[in-house]
Amino acid sequence: MLVHHRMAFISISLFTVRLLQILLPVEKASKVLQKSLLNALFLLSLDVPFSLEYPSIHESIAAYLEQMSTENYSIYKQASGTAYSIECTCSFMAEVHKKGDNNLSELIELADQALSSLPYHQHFPLLQECIHVCSNIWKSAKANSLLQSESQKVLLHLLSHPLPNIKAEAYHCCLGVVKDCLGVHNIAKPESSICHGVHFLLHPKVLYEICTFGLQEDKNEVNSTAKAILMHLLQGRLVMAVLTWNKFIEALCPVIPVLQGYADTKDTLGSCILTLSETTSDEEECLLPGTARLRAALRLLFSKKHLVRAIALKHLTFHLLNEEGANLKRPHLHGSTLSSISNLFIIEGVVELKLDDKTESIFKAETVEKLYDILTSDAVDLVLQKSAAEQLAIILEDTKMHGIVKKLGVIEKILAYLNECTHVNGKLMESIVLPCLTLLRKLVYADPVVRLSLAQQSSLLLQLFRVSLIFQNDRAVLTETTVLLCLLLFDEVARTETWADGITGNGTGPPAFSLPVAVVRRYHIPVRITAHHVVSPNTVVLPLSSECLTMKPVSDMLKMAWNLSWYHGIENLLQLTNYEKEAEIFFDSLKLSSEDILILKITHANYGLQDCLNSIIQAVSHRDVKAALTRLSFYVLNDRLALKGSSGSCGTTLKSFVWQKAINRFLQVLPASVEDEKLLVDVLRFLNRLLREQSSSLESERLKWLLQSLLKNKPKSLLSLLVRPESQVRNEIDEIQTAVRQQLDKELIRLFNTLLRCSMSVTDREGLELAGFFRTELALKLLQCLRLTDAPHFYGLPSLERTLRGMVHVTALPDWSTYSAAVEPITICKKYLTGLLEVISSFYVEWGGNAMSFMGKGVTKSTVLCLLHLSHEMMAQAKDLDWISLWSLPCDNSEEQVLSQLGLAWLVPLWVDRDPEVRFTALGIGSALTSLERGCIALAESCQNISGGLWGTVMNILLDQFECSMVRREAAFILQNLLVIPIPTEDVKDCIWQGPCVHDEESGLSQTGKPALKALLYHCRFYEHVNQMVKHCYLGCYTFDLNSSKEDNLIIQKGGITDFDDSFNLGQGPSSQSHSSHSQSTCETMILSASLGSVTELQATNSTSFIPETVVDRLMAQGQSDTTTTECPSQHDSPMSAALPKQHAVITPALLSAVCTLLHNLLVVTPKDTGIALQQVQLLPALTSLVSANLVERCILELKAPLGHPCHTEYVKAQVLLLLQYLSSVSRLLKSCLLVNSQLVIQDELLKPLLGNTFTILTIRSKNGLDTELTSVLHETWVDFFNLLATLLWKSGQISFPSVTAALAIHCTAIIDTICDCIRLSAAYPALYMASLQFLSVLLNEEGRRQLQDKHNTCQNPTISFLLDHAEGCQASVTQLTALIIQVCERKSSQDALKEVATNALLSLLAVSKNAQKCALEVDLIDSCIENMKHVHAQLNLDSLKPGKAQKKKEDNLIKQLRCSMQLLRNCLFQNEECKVAALKAHLVPVLHSLWPWFLIDDSSMQIALHLLCVYTANYPAGCASLCWASGGQLSLPSARSASGNSLMHSVLKLASQVSNDNSPVQQVVFCLLSNLALSHDCRGIIQKSNFLQNFLSLSLPKGSHKNSGNASTLWLKLLLNVSFGEDGQQMIMKINGFLDQIVEMCKYKHKSSQHLALLILHNICFSPTNKPKVLANDKAIAVLSACLESDCHAVQRIGAASLWALLHNYQKAKVTLKNPSIRRRIDEAYSLAKKTIPQPEENELHAYYLKCLENIVQLLDC
Repeated sequence: MLVHHRMAFISISLFTVRLLQILLPVEKASKVLQKSLLNALFLLSLDVPFSLEYPSIHESIAAYLEQMSTENYSIYKQASGTAYSIECTCSFMAEVHKKGDNNLSELIELADQALSSLPYHQHFPLLQECIHVCSNIWKSAKANSLLQSESQKVLLHLLSHPLPNIKAEAYHCCLGVVKDCLGVHNIAKPESSICHGVHFLLHPKVLYEICTFGLQEDKNEVNSTAKAILMHLLQGRLVMAVLTWNKFIEALCPVIPVLQGYADTKDTLGSCILTLSETTSDEEECLLPGTARLRAALRLLFSKKHLVRAIALKHLTFHLLNEEGANLKRPHLHGSTLSSISNLFIIEGVVELKLDDKTESIFKAETVEKLYDILTSDAVDLVLQKSAAEQLAIILEDTKMHGIVKKLGVIEKILAYLNECTHVNGKLMESIVLPCLTLLRKLVYADPVVRLSLAQQSSLLLQLFRVSLIFQNDRAVLTETTVLLCLLLFDEVARTETWADGITGNGTGPPAFSLPVAVVRRYHIPVRITAHHVVSPNTVVLPLSSECLTMKPVSDMLKMAWNLSWYHGIENLLQLTNYEKEAEIFFDSLKLSSEDILILKITHANYGLQDCLNSIIQAVSHRDVKAALTRLSFYVLNDRLALKGSSGSCGTTLKSFVWQKAINRFLQVLPASVEDEKLLVDVLRFLNRLLREQSSSLESERLKWLLQSLLKNKPKSLLSLLVRPESQVRNEIDEIQTAVRQQLDKELIRLFNTLLRCSMSVTDREGLELAGFFRTELALKLLQCLRLTDAPHFYGLPSLERTLRGMVHVTALPDWSTYSAAVEPITICKKYLTGLLEVISSFYVEWGGNAMSFMGKGVTKSTVLCLLHLSHEMMAQAKDLDWISLWSLPCDNSEEQVLSQLGLAWLVPLWVDRDPEVRFTALGIGSALTSLERGCIALAESCQNISGGLWGTVMNILLDQFECSMVRREAAFILQNLLVIPIPTEDVKDCIWQGPCVHDEESGLSQTGKPALKALLYHCRFYEHVNQMVKHCYLGCYTFDLNSSKEDNLIIQKGGITDFDDSFNLGQGPSSQSHSSHSQSTCETMILSASLGSVTELQATNSTSFIPETVVDRLMAQGQSDTTTTECPSQHDSPMSAALPKQHAVITPALLSAVCTLLHNLLVVTPKDTGIALQQVQLLPALTSLVSANLVERCILELKAPLGHPCHTEYVKAQVLLLLQYLSSVSRLLKSCLLVNSQLVIQDELLKPLLGNTFTILTIRSKNGLDTELTSVLHETWVDFFNLLATLLWKSGQISFPSVTAALAIHCTAIIDTICDCIRLSAAYPALYMASLQFLSVLLNEEGRRQLQDKHNTCQNPTISFLLDHAEGCQASVTQLTALIIQVCERKSSQDALKEVATNALLSLLAVSKNAQKCALEVDLIDSCIENMKHVHAQLNLDSLKPGKAQKKKEDNLIKQLRCSMQLLRNCLFQNEECKVAALKAHLVPVLHSLWPWFLIDDSSMQIALHLLCVYTANYPAGCASLCWASGGQLSLPSARSASGNSLMHSVLKLASQVSNDNSPVQQVVFCLLSNLALSHDCRGIIQKSNFLQNFLSLSLPKGSHKNSGNASTLWLKLLLNVSFGEDGQQMIMKINGFLDQIVEMCKYKHKSSQHLALLILHNICFSPTNKPKVLANDKAIAVLSACLESDCHAVQRIGAASLWALLHNYQKAKVTLKNPSIRRRIDEAYSLAKKTIPQPEENELHAYYLKCLENIVQLLDC
């Protein structure tokens, strides 16, 4: 009975608290809940087993209790604190008894925590161990002071404990330690350190506690023990080490005032105390130092015992007689003087010591100083001094004046006066003594520092005593002296802060002089004081009152806490075989009863589960098994209520093999009777519940065991129970038997469905095989269950519904029909199709469709969903068979011939079913069938008799504003598929597929093909409807506020078809295997476009290409996860959209995603018309601006840091998935628009927000906080965005590039990091990798193009190059990007496409980014490229000896590698001298020279090599010189000059000679190279020796009045110009016969560029002194130069003027020629005009130079 009661109690408690958590906020609890529930919560809060098993629930209980009842919550907290203290107690005891060195710090902390529970359990071994630990800590001289302090606190708490028995035990333990350490038995041990064990007592605080409170304890036991301790210490000098004794005396001195209160002549301890003040003849034998003895002797004069005071007089006499200068002191110590001395300080009445501490003082400092001067002046009469002292005494009532007089030195002066008074000649000073004593008393009382200082002065104490003797008859003086001595002698114990931590003064005035009660009681105190320390300051407050402890819940809680802590957990406690014997050491109140232990066993789920399983294994009757199953069900329920999930006890049990042993026989042995069947029902019900709760964490091995158990004993396995023999069915006449077997069938189907769902997580080969065999075997059994041979009216609808539900689960996974050894997959599919179509025809078609059918919602939905799954399986298994025709309803020879004409028309009634999920699934079947051309044709033919036909029907569904989005989405998918088949442009009668057919009722005409499509779209106002969809799209998680949890929704939705909805998630495999989450339906076919192809390249792709081979949900694989997700439709569509028939249904992003794909297909079929329509309704801007990237970011942030209910998190995730898929669809549509007509997209209102959203989405980091499914969808969205951006730049880069750059600049670093992530995913996601790098390549290519176009223009906005090299934070990202791309390029893999994309991106990156070049240099890209070139050269030479086609192909691959390496080198060296130096060191030129023969046979490679050399030699003289080195074996000797013509320079010249006049691409590049080389002295030398420049004369010049130079002429002129920059080059070209005439002729070219080049060459020649005579002798040359001054071109004018000035400079003969009147006239006119000309601002410097040239010319000619 107790077992059932406890199980019910736990479940009800969990349910109650969970209900409160859901319904009631904690802060409202006190206003709503009743007292009865408060009492229940209070009891639960104190239930230790419950709180241990369900800690989170316990926390909630505590929170509610705190709000509802302060009293109960206080009891709970106190009890919890005590329970924690008990835990610390047991931990302390366990740690103490461990062998080895203990952590003393941890022990003391545990001991301190343990003290609060000591009154409850009174486990005195704890107390004893604590004291021993304290003793051990204080033994060492090097002990940690903090540790000593903490241990001392524990000791003081024990010695001052409020419970007498605990205090007594503590004193006894201390005494025991003292006896062990100071016993006589230790004397024989020389230099023993055993006595150090008492050091823990030798501290003022400890001795103060013992003396002040232990000695005065009423209980004789504590009192006597304290006396014994002190006696051992006081008499233990001989057994103590010197260190220990000194430590004792040092600690004792501050406590002596208290201890002397117990001085007595009749008591042993009292006599020992009296000896403290005694002075012996041997000073070393005295117990105390001299000052301490004097103070002790004087203090005894305040004792209430006369005999004690008499002894004190004897002790004091020694000090008086031995005082320094005693013979000069008065009074003389004779009998009459000392006769009454023992009662000297026993005065009547008490003195009030209180001073004035007002905030403001009425006295002034000047007054005090004047009075002090009078008091201390020797010239003033003694009467005035006395008056001044009296006035100062009055003033010192104000404590604010004390500081002034102390600074003046009044204390020292008073002491001097007292000394004078006690001198034998001090009679005169007696009059001033009283006010001086008053002054001193007030100062001493108010200032503890002064009091401490004076109390240690023996001379002062003796002076005060002598003053008392002198004035023993003067009551006033004697009173002041007595009070003053009292203040000084009891100063040590007056300081409360010394004896207790945390006590400080109040800060408002002088601390009141107070003494312990023990002192006040035992001395005559002459002052009125407030006593302190009535009780010990170290005493602890008991956490629980006796009333609380008497409460049974509290005592039970503490009892349970003690046992659990003592045995270190519930497991150890329950494993005890004989608890009663183990618990004998406990008090009775700590022992658990048998009921307590049983409650522990039941509440502890692990033990309870094991006990239940063992009971099942050992059961001998059905009743035992059922009882155990009932308990097991409770444990499963409790785990669910406590929200433990897979981490709960049931989940842990699943991982053990005990439950397999318990369940195994029920899975292996078939029931033999009705009772066996009932028991099997119970077993299966529990197993279903367990697997359903733990399905997410079910391990693969356990699942495989279950499947093996079901498949092992064929044909006598549980599967065989689904299909019973006909005889057995007919014999079921007993209603009970029938009900049992129906229930058994129900549980079996549930079990099999659960196993199917769990098998999705299996990944190993064996598990997949087992799951597959089980699936196919179950499929065949379920097929038999349909019993299609019976008449429809004999069908049992519940049985049929269960069978169909099982078929839904079976067919939901791919390849479910392929694991049968006896039956072909297609055969199974055909049988399934036949059976399912018969159900449809029997229940649906035959009975008039929706209106007449009594099939029921569950049967309809399951049948249609099975057919949807079957369509995908047949698509995969039918191969080349015409499986579409099998879907037509079979021909029937019966009376109703109408069936033979139905075809696929049976789908149409399902499209208008009352259940939106049926409509949705039926349309999914239509979209699956239309994924093939035959399906489109068959479905269209079947719909011919329907108004509007197939096209019109589906279009109406799509545009129906009252239809829910998921249904309309499927209609969109069907239309997509219908558009895939080419539609004829005109009406063609013989065409099999004519597309839509439109009939005009007025004219009677019909249209087909594209005209009909246009008419249909126009008639339906399709684009306007789509625009309205966009405007009314809902982007939120819910259509209304869902307050219920996901589980509640499931229960509501399932209704009577339990477990049906689970099948919709059955096919969802691991999201990492998801093929695509694009909005592709079961039938969706999107017309794909090439990524950068032309419009004519757009082709239709069959939808079967979208069906993945991986084990995932076929519906998910087609992008239509919500076709199977009716469990919670809002995951992909509005959950309540179909429930709002009287208002517009909600438009979801998923629907718009499908519409975007439909628009894409329309754009391909009718590009022009669709483009115009999109522009007219402005649909693209609306679609683009619908979803903001900020919304997606916000949702993703919410997912990364979830704050709400897990169900809400799922909704947010679904929302993000939908939004991302929508963005992908829009981006694909925009890409298609760009390919058709870029003007559709290149609009500011569309482009700017589009780019902003795109780059923001691309910056979302997918690494942290996102699950696999969401990450996969995000990556797919990135692919589409990268493709869109690449297409945008490729189609309209010149227009869109500035906008792209501006948008990219905002997110530059993040975008580069995203591309880096994409590169890292090259193996897992190659599409993303390629898309990102293609975008990068196109972007950087556009930047390179911009740099060429805007070479001389400054761009205001930041350029891509600037962002890559100079933007803040970008440098590191660019370096990382470059390094990653280089890694891919250098990777040895067979994926050429990946390497090619990476190479292109790297080429573009190196061309525009200096950071990239720097990174390439750092990672040795230059060296690796050159090494690769060497390897290619060696391989080419080796392969050239092997003829054959295969070698030719290999050679082509090697040449391709070579070109790639050279291109990378070229871009790496571009305008980068550091890289050129590295190339020089790596011997680039010798490598190229060795490859030269291969370049000569391949113009493309030659061109690339020459480009590389051009870049290498540009502005790099060392590089130019390296071409002159001999390469034959000289790689290591670069200084060797070529004398034999064996250098690359000679090879280049030879090549240039061969192509000098052929206008080929090679010619242009080789001349560019020579132009660079001509700037090098070494290269000019080789050019001169080779006579290459003679070829210039063979250049044919154009004739006629309009002379235009050819390409070759321009190339030659550039080369000669560079040659002419050096003086040796000028002489070299002048040595060419006829050169000057030819260059003069070229100066007359009309082509501006060529004319400038020729003039510049002539200009350079004029500077050479050797060439000046030749130029002046050539009249044509002079005429050309002088004519330049009259040119319209300013540049030509400057060239002419500079040339003439050069000729005149330092050459007098030139004047004769240039003074020619015509030339002089030109010069003067030019000079005059130049002075008048006002140049443009940008030409100021050039014009100044031109004017300077003319001025110098005129001056030289005039002189």
